[in-house]
Amino acid sequence: MTVPPRRLTSVDTTLQDPLVGQVLDGRYRVDARIAVGGMATVYRALDTRLDRVLALKVMHPTLAADGSFVERFIREAKSVARLDHPNVVQVFDQGADGSYVYLAMEYVAGCTLRDVLRERGALQPRAALDILEPVLAALGAAHRAGFVHRDMKPENVLIGDDGRVKVADFGLVRSVDTVTSTTGAVLGTVAYLAPEQIEHGAADPRVDVYACGVVLHEMLTGAKPHHGDSPAQVLYRHLNEDVPPPSAAVPGLSVELDDLVASATARNPELRPADAVALLGQVLQARGALTDEQLDAVPPGAVAAEHDNAEDRTSVIPRLLPPHPVGEDREAVLNRTSRLHTPPPEPSRRSPRPRRGLLALILAVLVVFGVGTGVWYINSGQFTEVPPLLAKTEADARARLKQAGLEVKQVKHAYSDTVKRGTVISTDPAVGARIRSHDAVTLTLSDGPETVQVPDLKGYPLDQAQARLKKDGLVPGMVTQAFSEDVPKGSVIGTDPGAGTERHG
Repeated sequence: MTVPPRRLTSVDTTLQDPLVGQVLDGRYRVDARIAVGGMATVYRALDTRLDRVLALKVMHPTLAADGSFVERFIREAKSVARLDHPNVVQVFDQGADGSYVYLAMEYVAGCTLRDVLRERGALQPRAALDILEPVLAALGAAHRAGFVHRDMKPENVLIGDDGRVKVADFGLVRSVDTVTSTTGAVLGTVAYLAPEQIEHGAADPRVDVYACGVVLHEMLTGAKPHHGDSPAQVLYRHLNEDVPPPSAAVPGLSVELDDLVASATARNPELRPADAVALLGQVLQARGALTDEQLDAVPPGAVAAEHDNAEDRTSVIPRLLPPHPVGEDREAVLNRTSRLHTPPPEPSRRSPRPRRGLLALILAVLVVFGVGTGVWYINSGQFTEVPPLLAKTEADARARLKQAGLEVKQVKHAYSDTVKRGTVISTDPAVGARIRSHDAVTLTLSDGPETVQVPDLKGYPLDQAQARLKKDGLVPGMVTQAFSEDVPKGSVIGTDPGAGTERHG
């Protein structure tokens, strides 16, 4: 008689998501939804064969119905899986289960750069460069291997609880020597697209360089360089306006940082560094020229403003075609997250007016000074946030809380199939929640998987043995028959696994 582990009923904490609680490909148990993007949804899942937590990226059904898109996705995912770099999120597997096309990837416990920017608004130059350098190292490895990411943005920069920076979502990656196969469309995120991506669908390493320049500008200023009432207007500005220097929004930033952004975001790709490795060289040179005071300068008004997620979604965007009047409702265009059908509005061929733009930026900075200072005082003076504690030991969690000016209210325990025994499963309030300084946090520690000992069933009649297993939280398995000289007919000779074996409850 075999005694397999007890079947656990998963709890669906994501309302109206049919995948949560399901097992894909007979292997990946979907536990929770992490994020939804323009092309795919990302879930936390458990690989039931290897007993490890991973991230499962499942393509949206509308894109999964496009056979050529799926074929390219799978082919290029296999290629990216060969990238072996400490700053690249590892790809473990890819496959399809019915209408679900998925990618199994390394799960990074932590947050994204977008989360950091929402929380802080703008970063000190040292912190911005500390993040940018490993990002460029990862992209440099991809570029030298012949791939382009094509969708670099803060959402795709993961920052682990241990401080490691990793680049994720190479789902749009393609070979440097290929051309766009989707007629009239380019894949990407409007706020970070290079002009040649919009106009020609071109994709060589310099489009990633451009996106990294935009991300650096956003880290230094807390805002994207180009804004508009619609994605089409943002695309138009990428084509016709230079990215403004960060010092225009944050007075006092060094000229070296302005030069870095200008070099990376040059509208003419011939004027940009050839790839991420070349840009990384410029970044290291610029860092060496900065003083500690310049690196650690705190940007004024470093408080996140209200953020519109629509521009951050990966979308299928029509390549620039001969212009025609915009005919769609503005709100409909803004709210669309997967396919944007409106080309940039018919451009006025007048040259940009930098003096007016500079004046607007200065006025914006003055507003940030007036409003941001009060918010900064309220946030910093009265409140703090629960620091990242998941997977920390109790001692480490207590130390982190003490460092944040918080106390431990209570320590609870719970079983977990995925979190190491003795480490934090959850906190109350949750990680990242705003909490008054000197308040207390409840920690829940893992006791590891719940286990049950297989009872000694030798000599039990079959029906009684099965009832005993169920009573102990185990599921009776297949029954086989064998001859025995000392056990009555119809009774149990032995079990597999044997009596006393620990099994997950």
